[in-house]
Amino acid sequence: MAATSKSSVNALGLYVSIPFCRSKCTYCNFASGVYPASDHTRYIDRLIQDLSATPDWADKLGLELPHTVDTIFFGGGTPSLLAPEHFERLFAAMRNQFAVHPDAEITIECAPGQISDDTLAAFRTIGVNRVSLGVQSFIDREAQVSGRLHTRAIVEKDLARLRQAGIANINLDLIAGLAGQTHPSWDESLSVLIDSGVPHASVYMLEVDEDSRLGREMLLGGARYHAELVPTDDAIAQMYTHAIERLEQARIAQYEISNFSRPGFASRHNLRYWQRRPYLGLGLDASSMFQAAADSAEDRYSLRSTTTSDLAAYLAAPEPPEITWLSPARQHEEAWFLGLRLNTGVDIAQLKKEFGPNLVAQAMNVVASLKEDGLVQSNARTVRLTAQGQLLSNEVFQQFLGLDTESGNPDVHATIGASVPASV
Repeated sequence: MAATSKSSVNALGLYVSIPFCRSKCTYCNFASGVYPASDHTRYIDRLIQDLSATPDWADKLGLELPHTVDTIFFGGGTPSLLAPEHFERLFAAMRNQFAVHPDAEITIECAPGQISDDTLAAFRTIGVNRVSLGVQSFIDREAQVSGRLHTRAIVEKDLARLRQAGIANINLDLIAGLAGQTHPSWDESLSVLIDSGVPHASVYMLEVDEDSRLGREMLLGGARYHAELVPTDDAIAQMYTHAIERLEQARIAQYEISNFSRPGFASRHNLRYWQRRPYLGLGLDASSMFQAAADSAEDRYSLRSTTTSDLAAYLAAPEPPEITWLSPARQHEEAWFLGLRLNTGVDIAQLKKEFGPNLVAQAMNVVASLKEDGLVQSNARTVRLTAQGQLLSNEVFQQFLGLDTESGNPDVHATIGASVPASV
C-alpha cells in the first residue's frame, strides 16, 4: 500500500460530485441521472460558487481548513461527460482557492466509451493522473442487462487510449453478483482484468437497494431488469472470496474490503476517508469532514456535512448543507468501523493516544466477543477483520455503535452558520 507522503499530513482532499449520466444502471441508487446538457453549465457555476465560499464557511464554523490540496477525486455519475471547458474552469477555480500539491493524485471516474478525444486532451492539460473505469463486467451480456453501454472491446480500446495519453494509473471496477453472472463468467472477468495489467482494482459485492430499479423489481416481481437472474448471497460471497485469491496470486493485493492494488498504487484519496483525514465535498450529495480547533482531545469535535441530493434544489439556491458535529466518543466509534475496513486494521495504541484508555477499553470488550465468533483477529497492537469478518463487515461495524452510553454527549446537528458547540 502506498504510504501517505509527508505533504499529506496537513493537506486537504477535494471530492467533486458530477451527477450526470448517459444512462442509469439498474442497481444504482446514487444521486445521479440523465439530465439535459443545459444543466452542466449551471452546475459548474454553482460548484465554483461553493468553492469561493468555502473559506468563509470554514471560518464561521471554527474549522481547520488546510490550504494545500493533495488529492482530487471527480466521482459520479459520469464526470467524463463534462465538456473540456468545464474541467478547465473548475481546475482554475480550485487552483485559485487552494495550493494544489505538485504530486497531487487527481482522479476522474469515467464510463468506458464515453471519453472524447477533446476530453482526454483536457485531462492532460489539467493534470489528471489517475482514471477509474466503471467496467463492472467484461462479459458483454452482463454489462448490457445492468444498464452499461460498453463492451469488452470498448474497455480495451479506452485502456490503450489512456496509456497513450500518459495516464497509466488506472482502476477498474468489477461487481460480483450482476444479473446472469456465473462462477465461470466471473472468473473470466477477473482474468481479463488481471491480463490488462492495471495497477488497481475495486471489487464490490452487489448490494441491491430497494430504491433502485433492480431493487424494486426484486421486491415486487417482474423480469424487465432480470431480477430473477441475480445470484444468491452465498454465490456472491464465493465470487468475492475467489476474487481476493485470484488478485492476490497476480500481486494485486487487497488493502481495503473492496480495494486492491499493485505495490505503491493504493488510492491516496480513498485512504483519507478510512484514515479520517480532512476532505471537502462539492456538488450534489457530497460529504465533507473536518476537525474543529480545540484546546484538548476532550473538546475536539469533528464536523460531517452533506449537501442536498436534489439537483433542482442544488441549482436553485446556495442551500446550506446538513451539518453534524461528532463528539470524541462518536469519533472513536468511527475510528473503529472505518479503520477495520483496512487490511492493516486498527492501531490500538494510536486510539488510546487519541481518545484515552477508557473508551478503547469498552471497544476491546466488543473485540473479545467478535474474536470468539471468528470475525476479527487481534494482537497487542492491532485489530483486523478476518476473511469471514469482511463478508459480514456491516454486522461487525454495528457492534461498535453506541459504545459510550455513559457520557450523555449526543451528536449535534446544526445549520451552516453555527459554531462548534462548547459543551453538550
